[in-house]
Amino acid sequence: MEGWDKGTKSVVGEIPLLSTRAGPRDGEAWRQRLKEEYRALIAYTSVNKSKDNDWFRISAANPEGTRWEGTCWYVHNLRRYEFPLQFDIPVAYPQVAPEIELPTLDGKTHKMYRGGKICLTVHFKPLWAKNCPRFGIAHALCLGLAPWLAAEVPILVDSGMVKHKDDEAAPADAAAAASGSAAAS
Repeated sequence: MEGWDKGTKSVVGEIPLLSTRAGPRDGEAWRQRLKEEYRALIAYTSVNKSKDNDWFRISAANPEGTRWEGTCWYVHNLRRYEFPLQFDIPVAYPQVAPEIELPTLDGKTHKMYRGGKICLTVHFKPLWAKNCPRFGIAHALCLGLAPWLAAEVPILVDSGMVKHKDDEAAPADAAAAASGSAAAS
C-alpha cells in the first residue's frame, strides 16, 4: 500500500482481513463471510471512535446482507456535510468490489457515475483485486469512500455544488420571516 500516509496504513492494519471467499449466492459460506464483514466493520468503527474520527453509520438493509444503507459525513471548514450512503453487494463479490453510492451527490462531480456511484476505478479497484478475498466492506469504506470524500467534498463545497444544511435553511427562514413581517404590516 505504497502511497498511503502512515495514519491510513495504521487504520487499515487494524481492520481484520477476511478469509471466506463467498458471495451472496453461496448459502452458508456467504453467512460466514457476512459474520467476518460485521467483525471487520465493528473493528473499523471502534478504531475510528478511539481516534475521534467517526465518520459513517452503516447497516445491512435486508436480512441477506446484500443491500447496505447508512450515512457518511465529512467535516470541511468546521462544518459537517452529511450524505446518505448505499450500495448493493455484487453477485461476483468478493472478486468485485461494491459500488458505493451517494445519491444526493449524483451529477455534481465528474468523479461519479450515474446513480451517484463514486468513481473508484483507477485507485481502489486494482487494490481490491490484489487483496481479494481479504478486503471487505470496511476496507471499501476506509480505502475507497474516505479518500473520495476527502478529495471531492471540499471542491464541491467551495464551488457551491454542495451547501451546508444551515445555509440551505437560512434563505427559506429569511423569506418566511420577511413574508410574516409583511403580513403583519
